[in-house]
Amino acid sequence: MDLVRSDDLQAEARRTRDVVAAELVALGVAGELELTGATSLPGALTRGDVDLHLRVPADLFDETVGLLRTAYPVASPTAWAATLAVFGIPGTLPTGLAVTPVGSEHDVRFVTGWRELRNRPELLEEYNRLKREASDEADYEERKSAFFTALGRAGTAYP
Repeated sequence: MDLVRSDDLQAEARRTRDVVAAELVALGVAGELELTGATSLPGALTRGDVDLHLRVPADLFDETVGLLRTAYPVASPTAWAATLAVFGIPGTLPTGLAVTPVGSEHDVRFVTGWRELRNRPELLEEYNRLKREASDEADYEERKSAFFTALGRAGTAYP
């Protein structure tokens, strides 16, 4: 798996977030768009993709997903759940948009996990090591899921 330092991509990742934010406004989508994932963290290793997280009011989740289906291709359909939708965003860097209702299990997992990585350098190093040691894409995805599940079990909770 080819990895690069996130620092080299952060400016482009922020531009991508800003472009998508403008597109969401034009679509009439309400919510809070965050740059998340490795490209949001200085010192993180990344595969070179951009992760965006759109947090929407729970009562607008289904409507929002419907609007987004008209604008973006569905991505990772096997990852979809009652409180998670994922879309691919065309652009210079591969970009995924995860959509969650605020306060849902997936929302808390995303927000808490990335906050912990941002605030605890030892966790970021562990996450980087997990990426370096993964034998292939499937191994990486399995390790990453276990890592974020363990973070959730450690008692961290979204305030």
